[in-house]
Amino acid sequence: MSTVPDGYDPYAFTPFAVTVDLAVFTVREGRLHVLLVTRGEDPYKGRWALPGGFVLPRESAEEAARRELAEETGLAQDTVCGFHLEQLRTYSDPDRDPRMRVVSVAYAALVPDLPEPRGGGDAAHAQWWEAGATEPLAFDHDRILADAHDRIGARLEYSCLATAFCPAEFTLGELQQVYETVWGVELDRPNFRRKVLTTPGFVQAVEGPPRRTGGRGKPAALYRAGAANALHPPLLRPEGRPEGRTS
Repeated sequence: MSTVPDGYDPYAFTPFAVTVDLAVFTVREGRLHVLLVTRGEDPYKGRWALPGGFVLPRESAEEAARRELAEETGLAQDTVCGFHLEQLRTYSDPDRDPRMRVVSVAYAALVPDLPEPRGGGDAAHAQWWEAGATEPLAFDHDRILADAHDRIGARLEYSCLATAFCPAEFTLGELQQVYETVWGVELDRPNFRRKVLTTPGFVQAVEGPPRRTGGRGKPAALYRAGAANALHPPLLRPEGRPEGRTS
């Protein structure tokens, strides 16, 4: 255990608290959703907010983020550890919290479609909201949510994170829907399939019978996430091109 050096006064500086805030995204019913909670206590009691809470004295920010994610979703800690969680940025404006100086480490989480959340801690209620259709949020959470949405959209171009929105086994149509939902564009199906299947390690075919996904088409082949983390070449969103074109 470390000791305080001689002559050092830990009370010479104004104390402040550290919290974590989570922008948790999922794709359900063909639309991008974000997990929000209603605050059960002041400040902003009754307002919608991102889930989060204070970092406990003997835990790291990431440990606090995963603890909060487990509490808000009602899932076991070992299940939550399998979800993608990445640090977004630190928000440290002096007046962002009316209680005291609070610095927040924000995280973005990508999860498959989950049951309705249950809420926990100081949250009175938790609910999936369609992204872009939320009410004004408490604190500076609107800014955090916007930053997280931008980050996720950019990360999908250069990484394999889109599979984090999918179940363990998925069709290429379901994977394409993730991109279309997050980016808000329509992609050309044959072109998308070609790019995915020719990118080494992006997806891995699942042995066994295909799965019927609805409609009149034939059952679709199943895939799981591959071993790759980055996309080479990147899968760029079709900004500035006619809708439906990916190259």
